[in-house]
Amino acid sequence: MTTIAVFNGPNLNMLGKRDPDYYGTETLHDVEQLCRDTAHEEGHDLVFMQTNHEGVFIDGIHEATRTADAIVINAGAWTHTSIAIHDALELFEGPVVEVHLSHIHQREDFRSHSFISMIADALICGAGAHGYRLAVLHAAHLLNGR
Repeated sequence: MTTIAVFNGPNLNMLGKRDPDYYGTETLHDVEQLCRDTAHEEGHDLVFMQTNHEGVFIDGIHEATRTADAIVINAGAWTHTSIAIHDALELFEGPVVEVHLSHIHQREDFRSHSFISMIADALICGAGAHGYRLAVLHAAHLLNGR
């Protein structure tokens, strides 16, 4: 069975409390359950992580190069700032799907640039928590097509 790794960056542990107009009312636990259910429906295992520490995030991506077949990633604010995460993702040989709860292109100008999009096979944004389901489905589609 193949594995999809879902990575969540800073402040995503505060989902359900942080600015629900942008991020919705679902918690990170809700998002995790949605991702697990979706991956299992598609015949894949799922690894799910969240951290507020960039080095831990990068270590997780490095681990995924050995243990995962696809990555779904919401790097949060690091999306717009981290060349280090970009470089770590370049090492990953499987599909990468970038996801954001809010529509990053309809927000502050600085959010419209993504170091992740340069590498990602797809970008899903503005669909709220449902976007994670779409991202896992698309990762599964890419894996199943290989």
